[in-house]
Amino acid sequence: NYKIPLQMLVFGVPLTMLLGTLMVWMIAPAGGFAMALLTTAVLTPTDAALSQGVVSNPKVPVRLSQSINVESGLNDGLVLPFVLLGAVLAAASMQETATQGLAMKAVIEIVLGPLVGVSIGWLIARGLGIAEDRRWSLESAQGVVFVASAFACYLGAELIGGNGFIAAFVGGVTFGNTYRHDLHFITEFMEGAGQMLTMAAFLVFGATMLPDAFAHVSFMPVLIAALFLTVIRMVPVWLSLTGTGLVFREKLFLGWFGPRGLASILFTLIIMAEFEFPNEEEFLACISMTVFMSIILHGVTSTPFANMIGRQSAQSPSGPVAAGAKAD
Repeated sequence: NYKIPLQMLVFGVPLTMLLGTLMVWMIAPAGGFAMALLTTAVLTPTDAALSQGVVSNPKVPVRLSQSINVESGLNDGLVLPFVLLGAVLAAASMQETATQGLAMKAVIEIVLGPLVGVSIGWLIARGLGIAEDRRWSLESAQGVVFVASAFACYLGAELIGGNGFIAAFVGGVTFGNTYRHDLHFITEFMEGAGQMLTMAAFLVFGATMLPDAFAHVSFMPVLIAALFLTVIRMVPVWLSLTGTGLVFREKLFLGWFGPRGLASILFTLIIMAEFEFPNEEEFLACISMTVFMSIILHGVTSTPFANMIGRQSAQSPSGPVAAGAKAD
């Protein structure tokens, strides 16, 4: 049932962007609209890796775990244009470079990135498909090829001036829609390799970004972080789920489990490497505190909340249906 995650993406993400931008602008007016937009865009996407404790819990109804998984896998691609737009506007406010020139750079990145992603994703999917047809490939090697394709998309796009992150994202989508065989090797391979890459990313976050954030932390970044994990996330999700048939506790569950992690970290590293904009220290503190608080709060609550929603769903009239769907 993709109605739930579809509504979360189509309605929830824009509402989150709108509410977040307005609230950050009100709390930190000195940063201006551009920094409010940039902060919101970076903190809107949720993290599929940090959601695994809930998604993989067999007690969580399928309609909920599936919605969390689909939403976290797609919302980063939806907000990326707004990340670039916010970065361009913020950089233009303090640089002598014309806004038009920065905007053109962003447009080029957005155009070339998908082109590289589609090309490389299609070529690798077709090549791997031919190898599978002729039994030239081992299943263990297929996972390595898939991961290598992400790096190929990223590097290929960066070499010609495109955005590597967009290229990798589009390349994965293209691969999944082009490859004609079973894709279970991706899941199996990424259960091991994906966890290692995730741990490496969070290690870098803890070693580099977090100390700088603590050095510039104040009440404002903590307040913004708390709002993004609660009101700015949960209210739009609640509104977007109107008409889905979900009950109060299920809407609350989906609203709460939107952990911030890798997407926010990567967006921050990318834009800080390519742009200079005002209040970088405060921006970094805000992003880092949100991710840090999310890791702690969502990590602590994932198992007990998942067990609780599982028990309550099993006791409700829809419980047996959900359990049966899971078993199938």
